[in-house]
Amino acid sequence: MGTMKETLIGTGREGGLELRGRKAKKNRLVIISALIVTIIGVSIYFAMFAGNGSSTQNNGPIEATWIEPQVVGDSVSIPVSEVENNRNIRFKVETQTGDMSFMAYILNAQVYVRASVCPPCRGMSYALDQDILVCDTCATTFRATTGEGIRGACVGYPKSAVTHEINDGSIVMKTADLRVAYEDTLEPGWP
Repeated sequence: MGTMKETLIGTGREGGLELRGRKAKKNRLVIISALIVTIIGVSIYFAMFAGNGSSTQNNGPIEATWIEPQVVGDSVSIPVSEVENNRNIRFKVETQTGDMSFMAYILNAQVYVRASVCPPCRGMSYALDQDILVCDTCATTFRATTGEGIRGACVGYPKSAVTHEINDGSIVMKTADLRVAYEDTLEPGWP
């Protein structure tokens, strides 16, 4: 076997090799863990911010931003850029019988304009939560593409669309079309 001194030296060498082996395994474990955490972090980042390449993508409801429309005769217009920048805007049109409230928003690269009134709860504004409109007063939800009610106390009052055109960077609407959509939304069900 050898002397006691030789045995201790041999044990020291073997222990040193064993210790280095443990350190190498620990280092590999730390490197693999760091790599996994990095991959998860990058995946979360891309899932949240790079989904469609749009810098206006939002992960929560988009509250409506007030803007002032331009009214000339029987024509009402709002800048397309305001809708593009804010994704969800609201505006009112003053009439002899009172103010009418409207919303405009972009969804899937399409502009929508609708009456913005919820008669039973008297709500006048909606958040845009992906493809759902949510009443800020009663939380009733509506399909943003159709205005149809989904769930909530005011579901029977769908949001009527306003006929509009896009000309020279503006969304242009006729006062008569705004009035029809607004009045249709004041009544339960579709016209």
